[in-house]
Amino acid sequence: MAGRGDARSRPKDLGRTFGRLLRYMGHARKRMLLVAVLVAVAGIGALLGTYMIKPVVNAVGRGDWDGFCRLVALTAAIYAAAVASSWAYTQVMVSAAQTVVSDIRRDLFDHIVRMPLSYFDRTRTGDIMSGFTNDVDTVSEALNNGFASMMQAAIQTFGTLILLLVLDWRLTLVTLACDAIVALYVRYSGRRSKRLFAAQQQTLGELDGYVEEMTSGQKVVKVFGHEEANLSGFRRLNERLREAGAGAQAYALTMVPTTVAISYTNFAIVSVAGALMAIQGAADVGSLASYLVFVRQSAMPINQLTQLGSFMLTALAGAERVFALLDEPEEADGGTVTLEQVEVADDARAAADARMAAGAAGWQWHLADGSTVPLAGDVRFEHVTFGYAPGQTVLEDLSLYAKPGQKIAFVGSTGAGKTTITNLINRFYDIRGGRITYDGIDLRDIEKPALRGSIGMVLQDTHLFAGTIADNIRFGKLDATDEEVRRAAKVANADSFISRLPKGYETRITQDGANLSAGQRQLLAIARAAVSDPPVLILDEATSSVDTRTEAIITRGMDQLMAGRTVFVIAHRLSTVRDANAIMVLEHGRIVERGTHEELLAQRGEYWQLWAGTRELD
Repeated sequence: MAGRGDARSRPKDLGRTFGRLLRYMGHARKRMLLVAVLVAVAGIGALLGTYMIKPVVNAVGRGDWDGFCRLVALTAAIYAAAVASSWAYTQVMVSAAQTVVSDIRRDLFDHIVRMPLSYFDRTRTGDIMSGFTNDVDTVSEALNNGFASMMQAAIQTFGTLILLLVLDWRLTLVTLACDAIVALYVRYSGRRSKRLFAAQQQTLGELDGYVEEMTSGQKVVKVFGHEEANLSGFRRLNERLREAGAGAQAYALTMVPTTVAISYTNFAIVSVAGALMAIQGAADVGSLASYLVFVRQSAMPINQLTQLGSFMLTALAGAERVFALLDEPEEADGGTVTLEQVEVADDARAAADARMAAGAAGWQWHLADGSTVPLAGDVRFEHVTFGYAPGQTVLEDLSLYAKPGQKIAFVGSTGAGKTTITNLINRFYDIRGGRITYDGIDLRDIEKPALRGSIGMVLQDTHLFAGTIADNIRFGKLDATDEEVRRAAKVANADSFISRLPKGYETRITQDGANLSAGQRQLLAIARAAVSDPPVLILDEATSSVDTRTEAIITRGMDQLMAGRTVFVIAHRLSTVRDANAIMVLEHGRIVERGTHEELLAQRGEYWQLWAGTRELD
């Protein structure tokens, strides 16, 4: 049982982990029960087939050829039943195992997408992927190849011991003494390798994370020519993994040859002792022949148990890590207020175009008492204090407001808290003090899916998914029709470039839109926000990474999208926020200046210095 199972450690809470795995196995309980029955038939059949050597040999000794033929036929039938059961349980086990693993993967992914952003802030992507791949695959291999085999090995080990006692209890004492030596060595070796296996698994996770990070950042690596430096980093981690794996396997792999050597010694002793007993008439030849075959075969199930025991512990360790991930707290909600977007009739296409271009309309609140109120898009921060980690403060006693239809811009140095404000509007994080309201309703009283569904975002780092252009626009509203997708693209000023593509809206793009330009990706992001027709819009430095000409195209698309909506803009280029109703200048989590473009220039403060610096650069 090699492969991923070799990257192992031991579960910290064996009983709890095994219990949870059994509950998942209960999803395929009928097939698992059938597997147990078939395994029992196969194991008992193998034991009875070996025991039949005794009557067969004794029949030959008596010269009973009729009895010999009947016994041989019976033995053949027993072995045939055992072989058929073995084949059947492997097929049933594959189906049951895949059901269990499928359920685990489903629950794991369902849980991951419900986790708060703070979890992803503190957890490496490689560690999460390792749970989906290494750990789940180890559980899959254990169920496919180990669970039934371990049951059969246990049946054969226990059954062999019973039949050895039945055949000759005196010789069995020698066998038990040898088995005790094997058990002691396995325990000693297991303890020695435990620490090294844990180090191996930890290093494997670090290596997976490193490879994932370097692979996703290949463009940056090549730009700076750090291929050799990254290769050196990989070699260091790979060498650590090799050393830990070699040390762990040095102990683990001695179990098999040690077990075999002791079993051979045991076989030699009982062969000589049994022969002397048969010569003296203290045992019959048939019993001795059957006994020697059992002794010779006894090493195999013990060997299997030794290997499978370690393999199953590895799988349980992987399952424990998966369950630990499933035990991570999901994103809390607690909201009771919901939102609804009023649908536009099919015969009102012109009105729908005007509504999308003119701003948010047709949204309404569903309050806890069952009443509905039109949504206006009024957002207010009242003495808000927030920090991402205990003891850290990013925003301190911050107050601001955005009336329906206003455009509010945030400017300031990196780390001033601009993006943090927009994260709090979406309630990606919960504030420590103060209050944020949406049309007078505390954000904490609004269901998160409803809140986020009413807020469109266009980010600087646009993330596109592998699929068609239409699919990526439709990601803003999964049930959007083709006409709505096209309408959104026109609002975003993206329809012209899409129409020139070979397959138009059905053109397939790679992950992150690598086969599109930066400007085209940004226009698709604007269209994605437009298709949901949100009353509130957040633009996070949406044009900072494109050239001036492309910026002008994107700006025209954003101007159409922003019309009539409450808009928050994080500005990298101050020229994009001159028409804002209010500009907030942030430093160290505080608003140090606020006003219109002209008012702030007149103050000749922080904003004036930023503007002057920009003009000098131009």
